[in-house]
Amino acid sequence: MASMRDIKRRKSSIQSTQQITKAMKLVSTVKLQRAKGNAERSRNYFSCMYDTVSSMLAKAGNIDHPYLRAGVSDRKAVIVITSNRGLAGGYNSNIIKLITRGELAKDQLDIYAIGKKGKDTLQRYGYTIKEDYSDVIEEPAYGDAMRISAQVLKAFTDGEIGEIYLAYTAFKNTVSHEPKLIKLLPVEAADENASEERRDNQAPMNFEPREEEALEMIIPKYITSLIYGGMVESVASENGARMQAMDSATSNAEEMIGTLELQYNRARQGSITQELTEIIAGAEAIS
Repeated sequence: MASMRDIKRRKSSIQSTQQITKAMKLVSTVKLQRAKGNAERSRNYFSCMYDTVSSMLAKAGNIDHPYLRAGVSDRKAVIVITSNRGLAGGYNSNIIKLITRGELAKDQLDIYAIGKKGKDTLQRYGYTIKEDYSDVIEEPAYGDAMRISAQVLKAFTDGEIGEIYLAYTAFKNTVSHEPKLIKLLPVEAADENASEERRDNQAPMNFEPREEEALEMIIPKYITSLIYGGMVESVASENGARMQAMDSATSNAEEMIGTLELQYNRARQGSITQELTEIIAGAEAIS
């Protein structure tokens, strides 16, 4: 059985850790409120952008454009959004599993990392890290998403990559976050699940200017919007996951402190009993 001194030291250490987890929980709660507001305000716009572009391409018929067909290269770019810090439960590991245990072949992937945790882990697993944008996840801005979009689109049009994917964590609510892997390019022009009647009733889409010029303007904005939306949702999910993790850690520390207090009281009681026994035995020996 541990001595009273050891129990007291361990209790003091856990109490110090509990103070840290409480503080981190409060910080994450404040950050979550702001990030949640940003995610909820922007969600409608990005959902509408995705639906609009998909609908537009479905109505446009067969358009021969590089953005609508797979590139000549068999390499695939994956924009992976994680965090720069840990202590967020399974937030980062879920995204890593999405890449490492998914259907995409490791030797064909170029990783465009947003977040140090994802970059470091995938690099350790032997994945090719093409670019590191870890600094932008601290305060996501549309301009950052535009810069990333321009770089991956250039690699796509130059034939370096044939497909572009985005891996991020969708924010549903404070306790529910869903890791997702979506395909950005080539854009799926038609909805395979739509009924024949629905497709027949769709009005034709006319472009002004020509289809190629319109897509040159629309698709980069579409890709940028999805990347920015992924970053905003990921930040909200990160803070929600960290708040839950720190809340659980604080509760576990409270339970451990209670257990140690019980052990300390038992050890103290045993020590007092032993001292009394020794005193009584000494008194009897003298008499």
